[in-house]
Amino acid sequence: MMNKQFSIMTHTKITITVLIGAFLNAVALNYFLIPAGVYASGVTGAAQLVSNILTDFTPLHISTGILILLFNIPVVILGWLKVGKSFTMYSFISVLFMTIFLEVFPIKDETNDILLYAVFGGVIAAVGIGITLRVGASTGGLDIIAMVLSRMKDKPVGIYFFIINAVIIVTAGAIYGWDKALYTLVSLYASTRVIDAIHTRHQKLTAMIVTKKSRELKEAIHARMVRGITLVPAKGAFSNEEKEMMMIVITRYELYELELIVKNVDPKAFTNIVETSAVFGFFRKE
Repeated sequence: MMNKQFSIMTHTKITITVLIGAFLNAVALNYFLIPAGVYASGVTGAAQLVSNILTDFTPLHISTGILILLFNIPVVILGWLKVGKSFTMYSFISVLFMTIFLEVFPIKDETNDILLYAVFGGVIAAVGIGITLRVGASTGGLDIIAMVLSRMKDKPVGIYFFIINAVIIVTAGAIYGWDKALYTLVSLYASTRVIDAIHTRHQKLTAMIVTKKSRELKEAIHARMVRGITLVPAKGAFSNEEKEMMMIVITRYELYELELIVKNVDPKAFTNIVETSAVFGFFRKE
């Protein structure tokens, strides 16, 4: 009964956080970035760019929100098959409600202060993305693609973000002027810094968990995550109690799920999370 209640509370918390994140992203786009002609990062920025090109150079007009949803459908299917059902489900909820909010909220009139709108739009979007990442979900798009690619090739996911953002900036600069492309760079920089502060800039993390319930915790982790665990004998210096330290390397997207597992199995466990710059040897990618 307690586990069921815990699960309901957890899912409610994640869902509410994801909805708040989607709301903030929609506000950032319709009230700051789109009026200023500044592009967001990843699939959202690509949707902005395609929407503008269709409107300006063809008789078609498809809104940014609808394009975000359409672009994310194949990404969500890929994530469902390769990343995990829970992560992908919450990510799709984020994308769906961001589309709804974008369609409901009116786009603000253009502004002359592009720099101010670029910075604040990037910061607001980053807060939405950051709090979504903290609860083990994403805003869809590149987060899911990067996870799949990094598991296949075990390369830093930042390179994939860089490539698609570079394409967006260069294309926008070539079509609409390089001043807007440079403002986009400013927005992306502000966004990245805020996300790093809210969540973590490292893609891999090492968790060291000191617990007296290593067997139960090991079984719970293996039931939810496909990660190897190293057990090290440990002893409390003050209490002289015999314990074990569990060392596990995870991706940043698994941090929240690991936190929930530890709190559920052994709330008294001591957990230290360390940023991991590189991993040599075997690291499970699938």
